[in-house]
Amino acid sequence: MGSCFATHIGAWMQGLKLPSLINPFGILYNPVSIGNNMQRMLDPYPYELQDLEQQSGLWHSFDHHGVFSHPDPAMAVQGMNGALQEAAGFARHTNRLILTPGSAYIYTFKKTGQVVANCHKFPASAFEKRRLGVGEVVAALATPIEQWKSVCPDLEIILSVSPVRHIRDGLVENQGSKATLVLALEEICRQFPFAHYFPAYELLLDDLRDYRFYESDMVHPNEQAIRYIREYFSNSFFSEATLALNQRIVKIINAANHRPLHPETPEHHRFRQQQLSAIAELEKEFSFLDFSDERAFFESFKG
Repeated sequence: MGSCFATHIGAWMQGLKLPSLINPFGILYNPVSIGNNMQRMLDPYPYELQDLEQQSGLWHSFDHHGVFSHPDPAMAVQGMNGALQEAAGFARHTNRLILTPGSAYIYTFKKTGQVVANCHKFPASAFEKRRLGVGEVVAALATPIEQWKSVCPDLEIILSVSPVRHIRDGLVENQGSKATLVLALEEICRQFPFAHYFPAYELLLDDLRDYRFYESDMVHPNEQAIRYIREYFSNSFFSEATLALNQRIVKIINAANHRPLHPETPEHHRFRQQQLSAIAELEKEFSFLDFSDERAFFESFKG
């Protein structure tokens, strides 16, 4: 849960066949919204029409990213509640939680006093903006972390500051915001021995520290930088057994992504059978793995 960096990491893990759920409320930036939504997943009371606000022809929830907004309020609520129920079921069987807040700035909707996850292009005058203090960030996350641990005794949490800079706040303001998050997450790791810090922000700014590792906007890390951070993450948190398993999985995925020029040849037939045998072996060893897409691809050829 958290910034677009959480989406990158989650999608990569799903690609490795790890059972994962990514941002069930959409991308979130501030720790208050992350903490509130963590609690909502454990107490999943449904969203209702009166929870929505209309702007620019769409109905929005201030708990959610704009991907959940919809011209039809009933459809918006339906999508939000469907995602919430899925998340609530997934959360109670989770043993790893990755949180990546991106900003210590919060926007409070003046009309209701709610800290919003996304401003949804409402006028700036509708909000009050301020930066949280270190203690406020800790308080926003500590209670939901304790609640999750009580529900999931095997839970381990990985905390990371999103490496994407929020330069719209200003360069100095962004540094203050990121520093607040770094200090707060350090304190959370001190309080909770099952919480661990991953230095994604530091890796991008200090290890890489070159604009060739950024997209053209000079803010978001490019694919090369993301691969570097993923490798560091793997070496930090994956066991030797998991690293070996990942290699076997990637080999099959790469084989499925290869489109043969001459699929009718005996050589390609043997290649397909080898991949199907490798899939069967992995699924026998690890019942949670799902290679249905890859199996369907290798079985789709005639002959």
